[in-house]
Amino acid sequence: MTDPADSADPTRIWSAMRALVLDNDRRREVCDALGMSFFRIKALRRIAASPVKLGDLATDLMTDRPYTTLVVDDLARRGLVERTPHPTDRRSKIVTATPAGAAAAKEAERILGTPPAALRELPEADLAVLQRVMSLLEQ
Repeated sequence: MTDPADSADPTRIWSAMRALVLDNDRRREVCDALGMSFFRIKALRRIAASPVKLGDLATDLMTDRPYTTLVVDDLARRGLVERTPHPTDRRSKIVTATPAGAAAAKEAERILGTPPAALRELPEADLAVLQRVMSLLEQ
């Protein structure tokens, strides 16, 4: 009789992949390092990638405009972003990362980009197999 844990079950594999990516300590680590919620860090990373209209930021973050305004207000109080008038739309503001905001976003990327120990400790042959499989999944 075969062990169910040995069978190729896409649901079990997906669950393990989600746990590896979402349930590791990187989110807590980045929140502790930057002293803010993960959602604020997500917003800052998006803003640091390129200036954005407040309404577009709400869409990108899949949240409503009033909450996005609160988040941007907090980031501005921290000196991480600034609002400037949109050059062609008087009703809109452009949100841009300050140098301190760009540095904080870069630190967040460094922390979030560090693979969990479980992945770093895999033998090279297993990493090669995983890389091949991930390449197939990206197509």
